[in-house]
Amino acid sequence: MAIAALVIGWVLASLIVSRTWLFSQDPQDGPLLDVRRVIFKMHVLVLPVMSVAALGAATPITFAIFGEAWLVRAAQGVALVLLVYNVADHFISSATITRILKWVGVPVAILFMVGLLGDVIGYLNGIALEIGNIKITLYAVLRTFIFGTVLLWLARFSNNAGQKVIRNQLTIDAGTREVIAKLFEIGVFVLLFLLLLNVMGIDLTALAVFGGALGVGLGFGLQRIASNFISGIIILLDRTITIGDYIELEDGRAGTLRELTMRSATLEAYDGKDIMVPNETFITTAFTNWTHKNKKQRYSLHFQVAYDTDLEPMFALVREICSSHPQVLSGPDVPVEERPDAEIKSFGDSGIDILVEFWMEGIDDGANRVGGDLNLMIWTALKQNGIEIPFPKREIKVIGGEMPLRKDDA
Repeated sequence: MAIAALVIGWVLASLIVSRTWLFSQDPQDGPLLDVRRVIFKMHVLVLPVMSVAALGAATPITFAIFGEAWLVRAAQGVALVLLVYNVADHFISSATITRILKWVGVPVAILFMVGLLGDVIGYLNGIALEIGNIKITLYAVLRTFIFGTVLLWLARFSNNAGQKVIRNQLTIDAGTREVIAKLFEIGVFVLLFLLLLNVMGIDLTALAVFGGALGVGLGFGLQRIASNFISGIIILLDRTITIGDYIELEDGRAGTLRELTMRSATLEAYDGKDIMVPNETFITTAFTNWTHKNKKQRYSLHFQVAYDTDLEPMFALVREICSSHPQVLSGPDVPVEERPDAEIKSFGDSGIDILVEFWMEGIDDGANRVGGDLNLMIWTALKQNGIEIPFPKREIKVIGGEMPLRKDDA
């Protein structure tokens, strides 16, 4: 019966490996490459896993027919030992976890094979330390230590692998990738915590009641933190801001979004300062996102010329000056509404108010001081062409004769 079970396990393993493309082909490129490579490496485990499963199914059948199944159980123990060694050799780089699997997993498999595992567990449970109503057994301590170490390593490995996969998804914007990675990390370690509580034998029902009471208390004390956390999730879902956006807040502060965490966002201003903004600010208040959907921005300049200025040649001169700047969008391939333009804005007390509009890629600040460059270029061109920039003039008219002189003027 043991030989028949091993043959069935071998046949099933061969069919699974040959018929499953994830096991039969070593991936070289494509989406989720790291995950597919890990799955491909797992093909070495298919045979021992199917052997253990087939022998496990054969054990009750053999016992029912022959009245004993020690040979099948022994073969299953050998298959378990091979499975442990394959896992340790092919998938685990941590020396500590490898030692635990080989020096603990293999003896456990042997004890199971000879039918002594239950007796050993009972003996370890008999060695106990009682403190009041609390009873701590040697088996519980060993189980918590071994499984705790393995689970902690598994959580770290899963977290690192998962975050690597998430950050390699270039089709998702950088901010969303970071938030998803944080949520994945939180989920992994919450699951680790629950599994450790289960391994330690702590009743999760009682913990749920305690957690509910604790949650109510924390809800009042940490409601702003919870609000920022939920706001971070909302930002992830609606994608109103992403890494690299230039954002102006309602109070006038502005900067480039450099980091987005579950608690706050960091705006880097052009004067070197970092502005820490709670996530709920982007949910409860108005803000301006300059570059989220379109990197092109329109800016305007204002100046005055004298009333006797010939405006048409001056307009052509200003448009030519703006078009000559390398960062200003211009040329026949640019839509007419985005080309540099100059026009009359209004009529002032001292001269004609001129409005100049231009489009550029990015923000007119920091490294891109286009507006300052154009102001200097326009001023130089007006001066060279004899175009006057007027300044306020006031006329004083004295009614009723000459102004009386003060004693100091006499």
